[in-house]
Amino acid sequence: MVVKKQDDKSAKPRIGLALGGGGPLGGIYEIGAVRALDEALEGVDLNDLYVYVGVSAGAFVAANLANQMTTAQLCRIFVKNEAEVHPFHPQVFYRPAVREYARRAMAVPGLVWEALGRFANNPYDQNLLEAMTILAQAVPAGLFDNEGLHEYLQRAFSMLGRTNDFRQLRRRLYIIAADLESSEAVRFGSPGFDHVPISRAVQASIASPALYMPVEIDGRYYLDGTLRKGLHASVAMEDGADLVLAINPLVPIDASAAVRAGTMKPRSLLNNGMPNILSQTFRTMIYSRMQSGIAQYEREYPGKEIIVFEPTRDDAKLFFSNMFSFQSRRMVCEHAYQMTRRELLRRADELEERLGPYGIKLRRDYLEDEQRTISTSLYGEMLPLYVARERYQRKPWRKLSSGIENVSDFIQNARSIL
Repeated sequence: MVVKKQDDKSAKPRIGLALGGGGPLGGIYEIGAVRALDEALEGVDLNDLYVYVGVSAGAFVAANLANQMTTAQLCRIFVKNEAEVHPFHPQVFYRPAVREYARRAMAVPGLVWEALGRFANNPYDQNLLEAMTILAQAVPAGLFDNEGLHEYLQRAFSMLGRTNDFRQLRRRLYIIAADLESSEAVRFGSPGFDHVPISRAVQASIASPALYMPVEIDGRYYLDGTLRKGLHASVAMEDGADLVLAINPLVPIDASAAVRAGTMKPRSLLNNGMPNILSQTFRTMIYSRMQSGIAQYEREYPGKEIIVFEPTRDDAKLFFSNMFSFQSRRMVCEHAYQMTRRELLRRADELEERLGPYGIKLRRDYLEDEQRTISTSLYGEMLPLYVARERYQRKPWRKLSSGIENVSDFIQNARSIL
């Protein structure tokens, strides 16, 4: 059964969410940021927005939000590793592309013979070393196979109350990927591309070049959508959103400012090797394009508003975090949560003025609570329930009512699914 998306032509403001790329840690950053926004913005439901747009890691988060997974559930499952209904193992992002390795290795003997043949036929045209450059074809197209991510999302979105079909979502969802051969950006979820399973579209959008294998869909190959643009907030505006809340994790570090702020040591960017230099280069390219795009929005989309949240450029904690460390994931999520809270509080007067026309208010009491963390936000309100349950467990009639308790647990689990 196809669920018709709501056509909000009423006076209700159309609010969209645009989530940028940034690799696995970028996704974790976005989870922390959306959790902070969910708490602090009164009058907006992040599971019931007009439109969602996600690219790369943002596609993963946006697809889950559009599929009615709350920000609290995102934190519990993907950061704190609390199973709830469908446990998530971070290793799913880092499964080696063994078949690709084997296929390329098997091609080596043939490539060597081809190189020797070329040299023998034209010994004066190129030397042997130049002929051997054909062996570059034996380099794998990607280090990791993210098929496991597709399989995980396929299972998660098949649960009651969720869907793996763009056409059955209550709200609009667009997943952006880049066509490898044409280099054009593709909007999965739009007409002509809405038949593709959401899980497969997310897999394609996350496929960072060299890191992950390109993803084949309908005979075409797709890669990370940030190759074209880092945020794609314009997609939400073109679809009719009046206000777009955007999160961009990809920010280059300002090394001088970071040294002054005490978050990094002098020359750390250079001394930590090529990966960090490449990261800085990539972030700079994406960030400059994003800033140019946002500067044009006022002219191209008059009357529409975009509010961007992103890391500060003098904070090296996110930039130098180890994406393979689970402890880093927890730290980055908490860091994003606190950084977004501080940004909301710092800009409170400005944001209240900009958000007011859309019926959104700031919860300053939450933002001014210096003791608040993700953990207290998730479990603080539930503490009385845990205490009551603990006392109940000590009662002599506990065993007699175990059947009722099991039914209660079942209902609670069902509510978490819905």
